[in-house]
Amino acid sequence: MSAEFDCVVCGEICIDLTIGPIDRSRPLLEQETARIEPIPVGTGGIVPNSGLALARMQQKSAALGCVGTDSWGQQLESQLAAGGLNTSSLRRLSDHATSVTAILVDNSGEHNFAFHAGASAQFDASAVRSSIDVFEQSRFALFGYYGLFDQLQHDLPGLLSEIRRLGCRTALDAAAGGGLLQPLDAILPHLDIYVPSREEAITQTGQADPRNMIRVFRQFTEHTLLGVKLGGEGVLLSPGRDAWIEIAAVNPPGPVVDTTGAGDCFYAGLITGLNHGLSVEKAGRLGAAAGACSVTARGATAGLPEFGELRRIAGV
Repeated sequence: MSAEFDCVVCGEICIDLTIGPIDRSRPLLEQETARIEPIPVGTGGIVPNSGLALARMQQKSAALGCVGTDSWGQQLESQLAAGGLNTSSLRRLSDHATSVTAILVDNSGEHNFAFHAGASAQFDASAVRSSIDVFEQSRFALFGYYGLFDQLQHDLPGLLSEIRRLGCRTALDAAAGGGLLQPLDAILPHLDIYVPSREEAITQTGQADPRNMIRVFRQFTEHTLLGVKLGGEGVLLSPGRDAWIEIAAVNPPGPVVDTTGAGDCFYAGLITGLNHGLSVEKAGRLGAAAGACSVTARGATAGLPEFGELRRIAGV
């Protein structure tokens, strides 16, 4: 397929303020003054995280989401453009502040979020349909996050079906604890890829075993590449009913600093691998390597190496 874009990344987009190290083992009320490192102003949400990771992997990508017309929104757009994303489809809202997340990170790299939804929460069906020509020009569309799509999730089955008819493959990532199995059950038949985290899949399916989680999802779709991200245990993928591909975890090429956005980088690596014609197993390995590199620096994409080095780390 000849396409203008390798992937259009849609949905959550915000400013990230990474604050740490914070002692998460004690209540903040007991910490009158916490001495922290300088606070970098970065980008967050699936649009910057996966989009910038895709660009680092030499994928031509577009950003689709909602930002405010305030200074944070201008900075977001500037950083995305500087990172190689096409920003012409961003919707700029004058009546909503740009979404901002404060990320409280401890010395192990684990984190908590303090989040103002702002403009990004206004992402809805009209924002998608107003840019439908972008999907017609793209090989993949990655949406995120299920669980935060207050205005969109019930429209997703119809939208995704329309996008797939244009020849664009679809993927969805989850967040906010995973969300419920409804309306995910109606969304799954219109997805080409769905790989939530273990915690998200537990919430969605009520199952503890990853294979049983996938079996619950498989009830609603025969064709979707399903999986569960298992953190330090790797990734379990399933390209079909009772077909299993176990992807071992890739050792991070440095100390773990910040796990924020590792799952988004996994998706970027997986989609990049598939766009390069790699097998599902090798594409999954590339995704695992991207996630492993991501955790070695503050922010989702600062730890990602050049694409050739990433392939070397992944062994593909």
